[in-house]
Amino acid sequence: QVQLVESGGGLVQPGGSLRLSCSASGIMFRVYVMGWYRQAPGKQRELVAAIRTRGSTNYVDSVKGRFTISRDNANNTVYLQMNSLKPEDTAVYYCNLHPPTTTYWGQGTQVTVSS
Repeated sequence: QVQLVESGGGLVQPGGSLRLSCSASGIMFRVYVMGWYRQAPGKQRELVAAIRTRGSTNYVDSVKGRFTISRDNANNTVYLQMNSLKPEDTAVYYCNLHPPTTTYWGQGTQVTVSS
């Protein structure tokens, strides 16, 4: 059974940082492109960042230069380092394959950026 478990969210002030983690089990993690997604209230879920098997990355324009995605294939974990956070980054953050597999969505982790 595939499980993707996100952690690391929380409440942070504008300009602050958070590091999200996603632990994967039940899949051959190292062969998949992985992505971080987010869904803000009233909006559709969007891809924030993706990382390929050998480490190349891409980002949505709104987070370029602020967020960094990375992966640890030995520990089946993908990370999202988020710096210079803005109120508009407030959302529930999820990890999944890229493109995503519907049945793999987890609970996500809430990120709230507010003063």
